[in-house]
Amino acid sequence: MDPNVTDPDPNDTVVITKDSLARGADVSWLTEMEQSGKMFYNAAGTQTECMELLKSLGMNAIRLRVWVNPSDGWCNTADLLVKAKRAHNLGMRLLIDFHYSDSWADPSQQTKPAAWATLSFVNLRNAVSTHTTSVLTELKNNGIRPEWVQVGNETGDGMLWPDGKASVDMANYAMLSNAGYDAVKAVFPSTKVMIHIQNGWNNTTFRWIFDGLKGQGAKWDVIGMSLYPTNTNWSTLNAQCFSNMNDMVSRYGSEVMVCEVGMDWRYPDACNLFLKDLITKVKAVNGKKGLGVFYWEPECYGGWKNYGLGAFDSSGKPTIALDAFK
Repeated sequence: MDPNVTDPDPNDTVVITKDSLARGADVSWLTEMEQSGKMFYNAAGTQTECMELLKSLGMNAIRLRVWVNPSDGWCNTADLLVKAKRAHNLGMRLLIDFHYSDSWADPSQQTKPAAWATLSFVNLRNAVSTHTTSVLTELKNNGIRPEWVQVGNETGDGMLWPDGKASVDMANYAMLSNAGYDAVKAVFPSTKVMIHIQNGWNNTTFRWIFDGLKGQGAKWDVIGMSLYPTNTNWSTLNAQCFSNMNDMVSRYGSEVMVCEVGMDWRYPDACNLFLKDLITKVKAVNGKKGLGVFYWEPECYGGWKNYGLGAFDSSGKPTIALDAFK
């Protein structure tokens, strides 16, 4: 057998290759941007489909979020499938990010989906399992297997508040997280399951959450991190993140991934240096357990959603920041 290919799993539909470091982008806004009329251009000014453009810049992976029942439909299961098919057809690796909410789940809000709001804890745990299974089965039925799945997004204080708020009840958070973990493994046994925490530079938060989860029997394969420095503090934060990654590897035996990064698009030179340095550091993580780096929504430009941390200029072309992925 090709030594660069994992052993095929009879329960999986796609064989995943172990190629280079994951160099990727979360482009979950893409279909909504396209419907609004946004277009994307290469350096020569030629209109190019966004994922294809990112692939030409050296990216080999795509990250996509999924909400439970968003009011406008974007990032629901059907919208996820459209984007996942596109990434799959380009031969790109895939990371699925479950928010377990109808909208944004992050350090400031981990709001239950409306349909789950009054469920008992047992039924809430079952809902996590059922939803995770449903979404992943839809991908499987279309011949798509994600290489990684996040059970929760930036869950530095748990998810599905108040039931799963880690600072209130770590055991509940661990049980909810395990419901997601077990559901992923039931559909895709070889897919790696990630728990993703904000502020990758903050070792104190990571030790608190993962010590707590470990003590409650939580399961995970990968520890995910976000890192959003400024054009002036990126070197310090990268050094702290590197130290934290190595600590996660030695303390828990986990693989690690920086699954969200971004910087003010007006500082492309600094962002390029930041990304090159971070990619180098991820490659150097102990035991080769650093899996990759994903830019969060680099395709945002022209005031889209008032988000200023993309990596495209005002004309819809990638800035030199993304040259770091080549």
